[in-house]
Amino acid sequence: MLDQTASRGQLWKLLGDLPDRNRPISVEHLTTGERDGYVVEHLRLDLNGIEPVPAYFTHPKQRKGRLPTVLYHHASGPYDMGKEELLSGRPALVDPPYAQVLAALGIQALAIDSWGWGERRGRPESALAKAMLWQGRTLWGMMVFDSIRALDYLVERDDVDITRLATLGLSMGSTMAWWIAALDPRIWLTVDLCCLTDFETLLEDNGLDGHGLYYYVPGLLKHFSTTEINSLIAPRPHLSLNGIYDPLTPLRGLRKIDQGLRAVYQAQGREEAWKLILSETGHFETRAMRVEIIRWLQKWLVLPSDG
Repeated sequence: MLDQTASRGQLWKLLGDLPDRNRPISVEHLTTGERDGYVVEHLRLDLNGIEPVPAYFTHPKQRKGRLPTVLYHHASGPYDMGKEELLSGRPALVDPPYAQVLAALGIQALAIDSWGWGERRGRPESALAKAMLWQGRTLWGMMVFDSIRALDYLVERDDVDITRLATLGLSMGSTMAWWIAALDPRIWLTVDLCCLTDFETLLEDNGLDGHGLYYYVPGLLKHFSTTEINSLIAPRPHLSLNGIYDPLTPLRGLRKIDQGLRAVYQAQGREEAWKLILSETGHFETRAMRVEIIRWLQKWLVLPSDG
């Protein structure tokens, strides 16, 4: 079994030079409004000391005390969407959008624009990646850093139950969800949709161009497999949902990950906390997937007093 503390340290090192994690986080509240059964705050966060990070924070209208909170990660294209996915959804997700679904369950959510997306768009992903490599950084590392700092921000809020923090995302957001859960044990619950990709299987299938430049971390395969990264989430609850016809997640790779994580969770006496759901679909969420996600949230995250 991996030494989780040492492995997290190694994983951090692979992400390149990162900003100062100890800088205070500042926040600017831009607007607050109501829609579809919840309140949305439009924020601008200083997470990295380089450029501001636009964000949405949503919560039920009838909020009581400290509530469970999801750090929500958007998918990749189109670049102009970004965090707006939380409020408006996207074609690859079923309706209603997750902000509305989570609020109905008594759950808050935070979504930020990743580097190059949403209100931070305007520079091609390839240009961002190249510039960061010159600076000793990686695009994925800087994206992960902002997500972890967004988690730092949530911990500072007086309306967040820090014992019930979750992470959720589709596609690029799925990969971010399991990466930050692996790196940060403050995440209690992980839900990833359509991107639990086994690296070695993707290489064997010549599927590398299916993922964006952001996805690739120098030297990663010398130290970690997908299963090993995800094993750092154990024994915390982890639900993964994927389509068997999705070229970004080859089926035999999913089965290999499932076999490995079943063993990891079993060894820790938490078999029920890991679940892989395979659907006869492609790279999108189905209604049946949404039902399973809601059940998982209700089982592991929601208390009767929430809402």
